[in-house]
Amino acid sequence: MIDTGDTAWVLISAALVFLMTPGLGFFYGGMVRSKNVLTTIMQSFFIVAMISVEWLILGYTMTFGADVGGFIGSLEKFGLANVGMNVLENGTIPELAFVAFQCMFAVITPALITGAFAERMKFRAFTLFILLWAIFIYNPMAHWVWGGGFLAQLGALDFAGGLVIHILSGVSGLTLCILLGKRRGYGKTAMLPHNLPMTVLGAALLWFGWFGFNAGSALGANALAANAFIASQGAAAAATVSWVLLEWVRSGKPTVLGAASGCIAGLVAITPAAGFVAPMPAIFIGFVGGAVCYGAVAVLKEKMGYDDSLDAFGVHGLGGTWGSIATGLFATTSVNPAGADGLFYGDAHLLMAQVISTVVAYALAIVGSFLLYKIVNAITPMRADEAEETAGLDIVEHGEHGYTGETFSASPMLSSFLGESADAASFSSTMLENPGK
Repeated sequence: MIDTGDTAWVLISAALVFLMTPGLGFFYGGMVRSKNVLTTIMQSFFIVAMISVEWLILGYTMTFGADVGGFIGSLEKFGLANVGMNVLENGTIPELAFVAFQCMFAVITPALITGAFAERMKFRAFTLFILLWAIFIYNPMAHWVWGGGFLAQLGALDFAGGLVIHILSGVSGLTLCILLGKRRGYGKTAMLPHNLPMTVLGAALLWFGWFGFNAGSALGANALAANAFIASQGAAAAATVSWVLLEWVRSGKPTVLGAASGCIAGLVAITPAAGFVAPMPAIFIGFVGGAVCYGAVAVLKEKMGYDDSLDAFGVHGLGGTWGSIATGLFATTSVNPAGADGLFYGDAHLLMAQVISTVVAYALAIVGSFLLYKIVNAITPMRADEAEETAGLDIVEHGEHGYTGETFSASPMLSSFLGESADAASFSSTMLENPGK
């Protein structure tokens, strides 16, 4: 029977998760240079449209169609055939409400990848890569974990997407940023966020939407949703504190960007565990998650030398990895009888399942992204050339500027080169016509 309260909560949660992808656009958009702000926002915004169409036609049936050999869903629900107004199997909501909720998960996952290659990928290549990635990497992994595939049969737990969403997107992002190469001037010239208030706004929208992301995954207005809600809040808050404290000690100043990044790190870490752990372990998971992600962003990236532009791997890849392992440590059936007991509750089987599933997610992300990169790059160049990257992808790819009347008068060198009245348009056209300058 359909329960109206459960249905209302799942539909509201779907809307909250929808809001996260435009919020991600603001979060990422504020961190890039002003000449690339529209490109960055456009990537998230266009993914909402493109992947929604893909999901309704193909993605849902690949993920939640009848299991075929533990690896993929059948095509029985292609184009939402046989879905109609049916009640979700073993649920209390219409299946269409579940389709809508999962659609928003399918949308935000590839959008997370864009932070790794920000400011250097052509839009045509971006659209083709993301579409193929959703079909051949996201859909199979989601089926393996959530659709009754072989990882679900192994006993892996992923309440709201640590394996399926964060590890998969973060590791794919790392693979892509290495294949594309560093931004020109990376490590030699400052590449500072151009609008931190925009980034904080994006972080706040993500934090807000994440309640639908995690608590909505209970698929009902019930005690499990309340637990996931509190676990999410506690983890996000604890990670914000740990990130800021570490940054304060290491660099001498607690930054707003650090606080915004910390809350996202905590939310990533608790995502796979939110419906399986109690509130106090959730706080611990978040606190450690903030520290792990800060270390990845502030230390590991510098030592390894890769240009993960907006730290998609450092926050989502490693935060999701810690969260997946932590689920195997802290999960308890006292919170969710449908789950399992982790190592700290007397059972090592779940931890082993989480480790194996994490390795599988890494392998799929690396191998799959590498192959798709080679295929797409053979069809159309993925990397913007030097002149295009210098001018900025906003004007080159979209013919627009994020800020009307933007000037470069703060730079003595550019002012002397272009004149005091030079604006972004003249600068961009000059760079395109005379890239050597």
